[in-house]
Amino acid sequence: MRPLIYLDHHATTPVDPRVLEAMLPYFGPRFGNAASRSHRFGWEAEKAVEQARRRIAELAGGTAREIVFTSGATESVNLALKGAMEACRQRGNHLVTVATEHKAVLDTVRRLERSGCRATVLACRTDGLLDLESLEKAIRPETVLVSVMQANNEIGVIQPAGAIGGLCRSRGVLFHSDAAQALGKIPVNVVEDKIDLLSLSAHKLYGPKGIGALYVRRSVALAPQMDGGGHESGLRSGTLNVPAIVGFGAACALAADEMEAESSRVGKLRDRLLAHLTAGLDGVRVNGSVAHRLPGNLNLGFAGVDAEALLMSLPEIALSTGSACSSASVEPSHVLRALGLSDAKARSSVRFGLGRFNTEEEIDYAAGRIVEAVAKLRSLSPATAG
Repeated sequence: MRPLIYLDHHATTPVDPRVLEAMLPYFGPRFGNAASRSHRFGWEAEKAVEQARRRIAELAGGTAREIVFTSGATESVNLALKGAMEACRQRGNHLVTVATEHKAVLDTVRRLERSGCRATVLACRTDGLLDLESLEKAIRPETVLVSVMQANNEIGVIQPAGAIGGLCRSRGVLFHSDAAQALGKIPVNVVEDKIDLLSLSAHKLYGPKGIGALYVRRSVALAPQMDGGGHESGLRSGTLNVPAIVGFGAACALAADEMEAESSRVGKLRDRLLAHLTAGLDGVRVNGSVAHRLPGNLNLGFAGVDAEALLMSLPEIALSTGSACSSASVEPSHVLRALGLSDAKARSSVRFGLGRFNTEEEIDYAAGRIVEAVAKLRSLSPATAG
């Protein structure tokens, strides 16, 4: 039986063996609490945490003192949005975001609306990019914050963070960006892009699950959302997960060294997959901008094919129809609907996430199996094909 081919790297990535090796001592002899300041066990843990903090900051373009550890990008988003709106309550109660954002942002915005905040959720263009003119018009005197992700988790579209940050800075508005999918895959620089708050996750760049971070620009005030002990400069209380933090730092160090070469290689694999599929099949549609896209991402619509049926026809290939956080939902993808796709076209779409350990052989095999499966499904319902 052929080993499973993993093409769902936007859902999560395997922990790199080099990352695991760095983590293991902190599950064993180096078990100390980083907040224990009176003995060597604590000092060792604190030193490891601070090294990881520096590595994460360097990959994001910030400084170590601006990194706050959390349990993941979802918590980071909650701290950024809720913390900023609460801290800036006297200044205003309005925020702006985009319809293609991850549910971590959209659901947090809905919660803020129930608490009395006002929100503008902007439409995007049909290629998934935000129209900057519409953003500029949406910013009001009472606007506190704009939240636009660096790269989309379903369609891989990369937003113009620098232009958005420049606009926000010129209007005196905070700019938050969800970089969970971007960090380690494309260059991210909070200083150049004028980002005030940046949400990060380790498990999207070959680090462990359960650990994330929030970059908080030095002059930005946030209201803590978790109290009890005053850890992380008072912004996020709780004993630090030292092994996971070490893994996050190791993953960032590897990405800093290898990202350029890896992105080039993975991008070529992505283009190879697309070439095979379009050569073997008619009615293949790329969802979202081709030019402004993560190197490992493809989101493809197969005319006349139900994506769930296609995935069931490919048990040896790990794929998804959208966000891992909502993959059990019967509703069509909110991201694809925001691009203007019909329910039928959204339900015919599959997300491909290629990554560090994929090979040409795997891509060629997967492409052949997909062509075969799509042709078979279309033959069963020829009236819907085309």
